[in-house]
Amino acid sequence: MGGCACATLLPSTLFLGVRNAAAAVAEKLDLSAKLHLADVALGTAKAMGASYADFRLCRYQSEYVEVREHRLEESSTGLSAGFGVRVLLDGTWGYASSSLATEDEVKAAVNRAVDVAKASQRLQARKFVLEDLPSYQDEWTMPMKTDPFLVHSDEKIDRMLAINEAALKAGADYATISFAFVREEKFLASSTGSRITQTRVRTMPDSEVTVIDKTTGKFASRDTLAAPRGSGYDYILDYDFIGEAAKAAEQAREKLKAKPVAPDDYDLVLDPTNLWLTIHESVGHPTELDRALGWEANFAGTTFCTPDKLGKLRYGSHLMNIVADRSQEGGLSTVGYDDDGIRSIGAEFPIIKDGVFVNYQMAIGQAQLIGQKCSNGCAFAESWSAFPIQRMPNVSLQPNPKPCSLEDLFSDVKRGIYIVGNGSWSIDQQRHNFQFGGQLFYEIRNGKLGGMLRDVAYQGSTVEFWNSMDGIGDKSTYFLGGAPNCGKGQPEQSAPVSHGAVPARFRQVTVLNTERKDIG
Repeated sequence: MGGCACATLLPSTLFLGVRNAAAAVAEKLDLSAKLHLADVALGTAKAMGASYADFRLCRYQSEYVEVREHRLEESSTGLSAGFGVRVLLDGTWGYASSSLATEDEVKAAVNRAVDVAKASQRLQARKFVLEDLPSYQDEWTMPMKTDPFLVHSDEKIDRMLAINEAALKAGADYATISFAFVREEKFLASSTGSRITQTRVRTMPDSEVTVIDKTTGKFASRDTLAAPRGSGYDYILDYDFIGEAAKAAEQAREKLKAKPVAPDDYDLVLDPTNLWLTIHESVGHPTELDRALGWEANFAGTTFCTPDKLGKLRYGSHLMNIVADRSQEGGLSTVGYDDDGIRSIGAEFPIIKDGVFVNYQMAIGQAQLIGQKCSNGCAFAESWSAFPIQRMPNVSLQPNPKPCSLEDLFSDVKRGIYIVGNGSWSIDQQRHNFQFGGQLFYEIRNGKLGGMLRDVAYQGSTVEFWNSMDGIGDKSTYFLGGAPNCGKGQPEQSAPVSHGAVPARFRQVTVLNTERKDIG
């Protein structure tokens, strides 16, 4: 797999261990103390010649609970806090951080950040020039009904065991489920005058149900279709995990008996539970400006979507409209302001409009490199110790404005496959050639959904694939998928990102049979 280092691992902010020694210091800081530390940081940076500076004080609380079959496997919590200082000195960035939020440590961090900027100047090919940045004094808190950190762990464990029991009763041989939660609190102060406080929570359920054919030794699994969300515990309460677990066991057993797919070109109808990951890899990553400028070449790769194609490239069919936002309800990237302090509400923007590539995702200081005026709010830092870099907002395929159901998409398919849920994925370093799997595969014959297939993967090239799309569902079919752990940068950072999608039909896509054959 090239590019994105997304994986099944949980985000690093979940592995904080016991509270760090300095977290207690940060927790005692009220708003006036935070403002004082910010003034110290920004004043010191200005006195040392910085043309711009910002100060971020962050606190992260985490919980992870996992059960397998009838027992508790793991229950852990973590807490981490600290601050980071970013300075722009003669067009070069410098950054330093510390877990100890005291006045002396803030001054020392600013000095280290300035030293980093000075040392980096000899390596900088082109100086950063910031656009005119707006100033905000605001507080934003993610709406939620139930705070997961106020729900007793016994309630969570009992609920998870009940879910596993439903899967086992339905015929599963093994069942594992986990709940993970992260609370992210950030205070940002910048030399432009912004003072922003934000709080959001991520709720991340996961499960796997496995069945075994004891005669052949073959096994099949089905993972949850529940996506991670920017939400409280109410998401856990509202989702029918028990019903899904029982159905997953039945479907996993059906997978064991499914007929293998015959490799060929098929019309595909991709469920949004599958398509969100294809959007992430083949649209989200290729349209990151830092990748297009070559800044990620050593780790995450580059992109075929180079600046000369902006406004010109026919990325997909006229039905393809991809919008970026940090304001969508439930989105993992949803927040009031990005980590550059750019307001999210009202800053939504199209990436692909009527099939044409029209915008990159950008952080501050990048827009002028391609002749644009300003950032569009795409900066994120994984932790207080990380420098903010360009990261995906929520990137979503917009629904068909005309009525179109899933059955409508099936109706015009003579020989095709319907794919549900995300599975394996692979894409090259330029985000051009890819191969994706799924959770469930069904035959489509003469407009009707048929029996289950197995060993299916589809492959293609990004532009050809999206131009083959000739049907999409309406808003009633919309689903918000996503991942909490998209990897990028060196040192590597994980970022949460959501992708909305509707079911979509693609014509004559190459399908492979992935079954491994014994050799010899």
